[in-house]
Amino acid sequence: MAYYIGYDLGSSSVKAALVDASSGQSIGITNYPENEMKIISLETGWAEQQPELWWKNIIKVTEKLLTETGVSSSQIKGIGIAYQMHGLVTVDKDHNVLRPSIIWCDSRAVNIGNQAFFEVGKEKCISHLLNSPGNFTLSKLKWVKENEPEVYSKIYKFLLPGDFISLKLTGKPTTTISGLSEGIMWDFKENKPAEWLFEHFGISTDLIPEIVPTFSDQGLVNKEAAKEIGLPEGIPVLYRSGDQPNNALSLNVLNPGEIAATGGTSGVVYALTDRTDSKESVRINSFAHVNYTKEKPVIGKLLNINGAGIQYSWMKSQLASSSSYNDINELAARVPVGSDGLRIIPFGNGAERMLENTNNGSSIFNLNFNKHQSQHLFRAALEGIAFAFVYGINILKEDGVEVSRIRAGNDNLFRSEIFSKTIATLTNAKIDIMDSTGAVGAARAAGVANKDFETLESAFSENEKVLTYYPLTDKQQYKDAYDSWVQYLENRYK
Repeated sequence: MAYYIGYDLGSSSVKAALVDASSGQSIGITNYPENEMKIISLETGWAEQQPELWWKNIIKVTEKLLTETGVSSSQIKGIGIAYQMHGLVTVDKDHNVLRPSIIWCDSRAVNIGNQAFFEVGKEKCISHLLNSPGNFTLSKLKWVKENEPEVYSKIYKFLLPGDFISLKLTGKPTTTISGLSEGIMWDFKENKPAEWLFEHFGISTDLIPEIVPTFSDQGLVNKEAAKEIGLPEGIPVLYRSGDQPNNALSLNVLNPGEIAATGGTSGVVYALTDRTDSKESVRINSFAHVNYTKEKPVIGKLLNINGAGIQYSWMKSQLASSSSYNDINELAARVPVGSDGLRIIPFGNGAERMLENTNNGSSIFNLNFNKHQSQHLFRAALEGIAFAFVYGINILKEDGVEVSRIRAGNDNLFRSEIFSKTIATLTNAKIDIMDSTGAVGAARAAGVANKDFETLESAFSENEKVLTYYPLTDKQQYKDAYDSWVQYLENRYK
């Protein structure tokens, strides 16, 4: 028996999975550490982590996975890596880390990116980068140049978090087109790094690591790494991707018109299109998907909803702390579509990008003390979050996405029939609920790169489909409730 190992490096923990190299079936998934990894915040809005801690946790999670599955390390034939997007790691010529990683949720470089967007010009940024430079990796590197010149002067290469893990495994600093695009460093028109933006920031393109294909032999595990991690020396790193593109791959979302959605504390809608243009640069971010090529461009358009599951969690803790989510979902189901006029705006978890970075909190409208009970609040909360997803999907449609199918992980929000059927009905797209994880997807992608699976699709199994929600034919009640919600939203926030 032979296996591929996949890692998913998050900011909370590292997940690892093993898949059978002949069938693609998952045979084990685990994570480490049990408690969330520490995020360092020396100033308001800062967020940093130690890259060497990531590596230590990769070592620990590998040992834990092999122990739990009983698989011998000698049976591992390749590695796939998924990772938290947009982070910045800097290393010197000896590959020593020069400072903690500035991770995805750090906001110190916002003004740098915004200023570059103004100075370089909106039209050029959107047509070439598909984005504003924003608070992404290259802007963070510019912050280091301006504020830590002694660190900047020692930089040999900058890396994304997954690039760093690959460096630790292989000793080779490399990156990918998809990775450069997530850091807003890839020129889609010229099909090369955005040299003009590096020049504007005064940053040498010599700091860019070697660019390797997303699916390829990206280097071999060296002797030092093999000794530390317990994997065979000489096996290849075969795949690397940021977590949101990889999550889409893990859900078998690979073609234009398909959407990968997640409904955790925050919500993410990641839609695929073959259009390399965008009218949006703030509300939506566009990146090269894992199967992007110049000849067949597949672009992932990412829309984030901060106020999602956190709203429902808050509602549960305040009104039904001893109940399960299934219990309150059943209560919500007793209330008709539209919650008897009760409307809830869920945006109470920081600035919402899709509302042009406004931060006006959550709101409840039409609360009637003589009519509405706790179950109305539960249903209105679910509907409000679902309406926020639909509102975001409509923004994506206006930006050229044609929605054909939605796939989502089997998490709390999508387990709710009210939530999922509301989205399916209003978008007129079926929703497949899948039992899959990013680490499994990364392991399977390694198998695709190594030719054990002929195509990405062949590495997946329909057995992982938990259920499908179909659009309802009677849509009017849903449409009326949604239109009313949008009216309250736009009167409140615009």
